[in-house]
Amino acid sequence: MHTGSCLCGGVRFAIDAALEPIQVCHCSQCRKAQGTPFATNTPVPAAAFHLVSGADLLTSFESSPGKERVFCRTCGSPIYSRKDTVPGVLRVRAGLLNEPLSVAPAVHFYTGSKANWWPINDDLPQCEGAYVAPDNP
Repeated sequence: MHTGSCLCGGVRFAIDAALEPIQVCHCSQCRKAQGTPFATNTPVPAAAFHLVSGADLLTSFESSPGKERVFCRTCGSPIYSRKDTVPGVLRVRAGLLNEPLSVAPAVHFYTGSKANWWPINDDLPQCEGAYVAPDNP
């Protein structure tokens, strides 16, 4: 079980599934949504994500057709995103999780549009565009 919350603590959640490796997204939308050079996400089955408090604080924005970004309306913390093309999966922002994680970043994607001022200094795989998992053609 993992727990997490937004910055103000109004939105709290629990995840009752093993976490997938962290995906590091460098697309321009993630940069603007986070205000940082990249977003760190862990894919979570929607059925394993349980809102503990703050349902009334959640609001969303459709950043592109079929992609919804959900965040706290009080503090602005991004909570998760979801895509119509990947039903049943939420991309939870790893920085919101409370406990130490047993997973680590596994891949950088959308590096073709990464911030020119942030170098990637690790040996993780890099994808110019979208990441396609080996078991998900």
